[in-house]
Amino acid sequence: MIGKRRDEESEKVAGGGANAWREDLEGHAGQVYSQGGEDGVLLRLFEKIGAGQRSFVEFGAWDGLHLSNTANLRLHHDWSGLLLEGSDRADGELVRRAHVDAENIESLFDDFEVPAGFDLLSIDIDGNDYWVWRALGRYRPRVVIVEYNVFFMPETAKTIAYDANHGWDKENYSLYHGASLAAFHKLAREKNYTLVYTEPYCPNAIFVCDEALPAGVEIPTLAEWTRWDWPAEGYVEPAVQPGGRWVEV
Repeated sequence: MIGKRRDEESEKVAGGGANAWREDLEGHAGQVYSQGGEDGVLLRLFEKIGAGQRSFVEFGAWDGLHLSNTANLRLHHDWSGLLLEGSDRADGELVRRAHVDAENIESLFDDFEVPAGFDLLSIDIDGNDYWVWRALGRYRPRVVIVEYNVFFMPETAKTIAYDANHGWDKENYSLYHGASLAAFHKLAREKNYTLVYTEPYCPNAIFVCDEALPAGVEIPTLAEWTRWDWPAEGYVEPAVQPGGRWVEV
C-alpha cells in the first residue's frame, strides 16, 4: 500500500468559519515533547475552551517525557495528573506501572483519585485504545487525544478485536494496532465529543466534549480532518497478528 498525505491547500474549507478554526490551531502547532505539534495545539485549544483544573491522565506514558502529550503542560504550565505505563519504562513514582484495559480503567482512576471531569486524557497504547475509551462511563475528560491507525480507507470504521492481554510488539512493527480515525469519530459522536484537530504528520486526533466547545463555533468535518488517502485500486486492509481480527464498529 502506498498512501499520501492530502494536499493541505486543496483541502481548505470554503468560507471563513471552520477554516479559521483549523488555521488557528495549525498556526499554534509546536513540538516540545510531543510526537508532532500537539504541545502547541493543546495550549491553544485550552485557551479557547478554558484550562479548567489543569488535570490530565496519560497512558502509555513511557518515561513521562518521550513523545508525551502532557509533559509540556506538567513541566511548564502548572498542570498535574496521572501517568500510566504498562512496560518497564515506568519508574513507579512519576510514571505508575499498570496494564490498562477496558475492565480496569475506571477502577484505576478510582484508585488514583482522578477527578470525574478532568481536563485531558491522552491514550496511546497501540492496541485496545478504542475499547478503553469506550469503557469510560463515570469519567468524562473535557479533551481526549488518541493515536489512530492511518492504514485504512477514510470511511472505514474498524478497530482491533478486544483482547485484554494485547500488547505492542516492540520487536516487529505491526500494522495490527488501534483503530481507524472513522472508528474513533463514530465513538466520539456516540459520547457527544467533536473531532477538533488531527496532526498533519503524526497519527494523532483531538476530540472535545460538546459542552466545552464555544457556542456557535464552526469545526471542519471528519472528511476535512482526514489527512491520508489510500488508492482504492489495489488497496489491502492491514494484516492481523495471529489470533487477531478487525472489527467493524
